Amino acid sequence: MTKIYGYFSFSLSFFTIFAVDKNMFMGLFSIFSKEKKETLDKGLEKTKESFLSKIARAVVGKTKVDDEVLDNLEEVLITSDVGVDTTLKIIERIEKRVASDKYVNTDELNVILKDEIAALLEENNTVDGSEFTIPASSDPYVIMVVGVNGVGKTTTIGKLAYQFKKAGKKVYLGAADTFRAAAVEQLVIWGERVGCPVIKQNMGADPASVAFDTLSSAKANGADVVIIDTAGRLHNKINLMNELSKIKQVMQKIIPNAPQEVLLVLDGSTGQNAFEQAKQFTKATEVTSLAITKLDGTAKGGVVIGISDQFKIPVKYIGVGEGIDHLQVFNKREFVDSLFK
Repeated sequence: MTKIYGYFSFSLSFFTIFAVDKNMFMGLFSIFSKEKKETLDKGLEKTKESFLSKIARAVVGKTKVDDEVLDNLEEVLITSDVGVDTTLKIIERIEKRVASDKYVNTDELNVILKDEIAALLEENNTVDGSEFTIPASSDPYVIMVVGVNGVGKTTTIGKLAYQFKKAGKKVYLGAADTFRAAAVEQLVIWGERVGCPVIKQNMGADPASVAFDTLSSAKANGADVVIIDTAGRLHNKINLMNELSKIKQVMQKIIPNAPQEVLLVLDGSTGQNAFEQAKQFTKATEVTSLAITKLDGTAKGGVVIGISDQFKIPVKYIGVGEGIDHLQVFNKREFVDSLFK
């Protein structure tokens, strides 16, 4: 009987401790989630202020949503870099809603617009997430990163490496942008900052050779994630296509299905130029995910909506600040909430 009582006391104590620890964990999770949301809100502040002030001007002096208001709203969306095709889809959705409801007060326009943008994003390939994760595999998960120079490609790689490292993953970086000394140097600095190896060769070396060395070393040393930087040139699409194809073929000699992800980095502050870059790169290689950077320094955050809709490629990450932890996994619900907050 004493043994049973002692066991019961131990079990009760264990579950009491577990409950306290669980509550503590949930509290910490809540704090981290709140910090992430605050960073997102701050990062989208310029876009939100511009967007909402334009909508306010579009409905000034009006009490109901009519053709004139919809025309003004169309202009607001286009000038907010949502893109013409996506804007027309959104306006069409609102027209149907106005027609079915017969009378829609202009005070309701923000709510309706928020609903329709959220619904449009729900229909696209963008998958909501909150954590930096990779599929379970015995081979390293290889991410080949593409994008023109100046979009924040190398910085995104560094921040991505930081997040994976923080999640307990062993990360290797490959400096396959051998055409710019600055790119290699910057990646080495990020590697030192994050604490992960950077595989590099001399300037002008064959990028495919760097990728081969990186994957060979990563696989031999039990890495979980490999991120390969590539040259950001679009002056000749055929050369770019050939180069990226060669890198892929060489990597597949080490890991047959590499790269498992081709991440295109776009600068959100360039607005419609980001659309054009996305068009060129999706023609040159099979892009599987997108990262849209520099959203904190621009009022053109609407480009995220248009790119997500038009290319049907998941927007996986967004950059909402300069800090090392200001690269976030894109969550469309949180994004739309912040835009209309």
